[in-house]
Amino acid sequence: MSLIAAVRSDASSDVLTSLRAVCDSQGLDDLSAHLADLADLVKWDMSALEEGIRGLPVGESVVHKSAHHLLEIAGKRLRPMCVVLASRLGTGLDDETREFGVAVELVHCATLLHDDVIDAGERRRGAPAARTLYGNAASIFAGDWLLVDALRRVRAAEMPDVLVRLLDIIDEMIFAEAIQLENRGKVDARMATYMRVVEGKTAALFRWAMFAGARAGGLDAQSCAALEEYGRHLGVAFQLIDDHLDYAGDGAMIGKAPFTDLREGKMTHPVIVALERDPSLRTALEEIVASAAHEVPESAKTRLLTALNHTGALDATREVALREAAAACQALSALPDSRARDALFTVARATVHRES
Repeated sequence: MSLIAAVRSDASSDVLTSLRAVCDSQGLDDLSAHLADLADLVKWDMSALEEGIRGLPVGESVVHKSAHHLLEIAGKRLRPMCVVLASRLGTGLDDETREFGVAVELVHCATLLHDDVIDAGERRRGAPAARTLYGNAASIFAGDWLLVDALRRVRAAEMPDVLVRLLDIIDEMIFAEAIQLENRGKVDARMATYMRVVEGKTAALFRWAMFAGARAGGLDAQSCAALEEYGRHLGVAFQLIDDHLDYAGDGAMIGKAPFTDLREGKMTHPVIVALERDPSLRTALEEIVASAAHEVPESAKTRLLTALNHTGALDATREVALREAAAACQALSALPDSRARDALFTVARATVHRES
């Protein structure tokens, strides 16, 4: 096992420890304590999931190398954690359904490998993107390989509805990507378009993670629906904070430079809000969108950052994320009180306090 892979086995714990440090620094002692309990609750299942991810074949093929390059870089593993917690509202995971947690991470990583080719991304999770090391074709095929492996794992659990739901979710994700592709190079300030992309590209996979975990735990249809709703709101909150951190966060921590999404033609929530409140910003945005990598005019950057601050767009994005996190918690109200439900409350609350 490589050194990076060895470190990855406890990565979910590292993420929760980092979140606790953020909460401690903000005086959120209660949330910090809940995060400690969450880490204890999921540690064994998450360790088993990491074993499953590390069990993917390792070979000399550039496809294998490209896939493992991404898998071995520390990610949050939040989607697998959602599978674990949803299942624990019922009977929990067994050896077959634990593969749902592996599958959701593989699907997520597959989309990242594809995204980096489409966007000509140079960095991912703070490291060189796989495409820069092994080539675009290798990155595409690596994503395809992970996707096929994920579907095989889900099929092996012999829960046809979970497999069908995953196929539907992948379909949603593809069409959300298509919307982004159609708007590339445009300054599209329609919030409705943005939300369609977020719900299809990000929230959809969170929904599946919650549904798959709920089905694995033997929950009834009403509980599954409630957990899917939780996943939808959690995914939207997660993306909103990502958008916020693009401009308010530390580029080294979030793993990419500011302006990356906008240069790739992706309108994000704070930018849309800033443009709504200051229409004169459009000229600067058009300059950024039209610029090649490393050639974004400093004047346009300064103009955007100034607008984000004076319009209150960053604060507005964070406020919407807080509302989405609250809506996620509200979706759990009909479920019986349990340690797992409390942990899901904690995940939603902590999502809006992360710094990477």
